[in-house]
Amino acid sequence: MIIKKIWQFLRSPTAKYSVGLLFAVGFIGGIIFWGGFHTVVEATNTEEFCISCHEMKENVYKEYTSTIHYSNRTGVRAICSDCHVPKTWVHKMARKIQATNELYHKVMGTVDTPEKFEARRLTMAKRVWKTMKETDSRECRNCHRFDYMKLDIQDKTARKKHTRSIEEGKTCIDCHQGIAHELPKEENEVKL
Repeated sequence: MIIKKIWQFLRSPTAKYSVGLLFAVGFIGGIIFWGGFHTVVEATNTEEFCISCHEMKENVYKEYTSTIHYSNRTGVRAICSDCHVPKTWVHKMARKIQATNELYHKVMGTVDTPEKFEARRLTMAKRVWKTMKETDSRECRNCHRFDYMKLDIQDKTARKKHTRSIEEGKTCIDCHQGIAHELPKEENEVKL
């Protein structure tokens, strides 16, 4: 009975249009907006987008191309967004909002030369390391997890260090700083 009344209300005409028609147009418009929004967000997660500015292409991307994350015996590659953008929607949107700070620095030319980049490398690295520590290296764990490791087939040193890391509650970034990018030189520390 109540469903029938609701349906009649939605079908009843207003001055020009029925509420049902307005709802349908809003619903379809929402789908189109969400599809466009999602497409743009995903386009910003591509390697091509990440290295489209010369600051990234000429600095960290060059370093990355000589690492195991770029080329290895298994053919598995981690691209920029695999390490720097969370997979879950809420965390991904928070990271995208934080990335607006990077756009500001792009416009201001904060790291637009190799010298400026190197002068700020430690500050930028510490910011990333802090985030990774706070999130228990969430992005690393998309591919690398202690419970998936076969410690018994790792070499003695890796097995010992991973076992200790598990026991002490350490996270990936505690030991693996500089795995995809050069480590900064301490004397270059500059505050942003």
